[in-house]
Amino acid sequence: MSFLYFDIIFLTLKISIISTLIVAFISIILIYFLEKNQKLKNIFETFINISLFISPSVLGYLLILILGKNGVIGSFLYKFNINIMFSWWAGIITASIVSLPLMYNNVKTGVSSLDPLYSEIAKQLGATDFQILQKITIPLIKRNILAGMILSFGRAMGEFGATLMLAGNIPGKTQTISMAIYSAVESGDSKSANFLLGVILIISFLVILIYNYLFSKERKNI
Repeated sequence: MSFLYFDIIFLTLKISIISTLIVAFISIILIYFLEKNQKLKNIFETFINISLFISPSVLGYLLILILGKNGVIGSFLYKFNINIMFSWWAGIITASIVSLPLMYNNVKTGVSSLDPLYSEIAKQLGATDFQILQKITIPLIKRNILAGMILSFGRAMGEFGATLMLAGNIPGKTQTISMAIYSAVESGDSKSANFLLGVILIISFLVILIYNYLFSKERKNI
């Protein structure tokens, strides 16, 4: 049983960490490329934020239509023996999609609060757009990025509905802590449910403590 617990906890952390890094990278890149194209930006933001307005089960069904064996993208991948469904990659995809709005909107808020004078002076000194992003924008919005990553990690760790539909609830393969608790409660295994509840609460408190520490340290450096 202890090995099964380890697999569940390890898989949950793996999916949460990888998806958080993915959405952080995507958010920064999207802000970089869409900042000067408002029309395209509005279209992308509609798709990014759509997961905030639909239920996880609806999102899961949409992903099945796209990534399933007969889906728009899934049918193409299946020709190369690539099956996204019922794999831990499906967990990363769903976790990334549901947490992307949190990360993107935090980065967007940070960028919007910056004085454009910084970029204008940098351009006059010969800096490229990428250099401005790397040397000026990202350092100035570190707290926004950190906040977005914490929120994204928490959302990914607690994801259930969409992941259940796309990845399934397969012990040792796609079962995360949230799904394991659901299965334990459903089968009347309160001991396992309580243990996993304790684990996810401890992880959550540790992440929040780390965030508060880094945030307070950042404020002292200002």
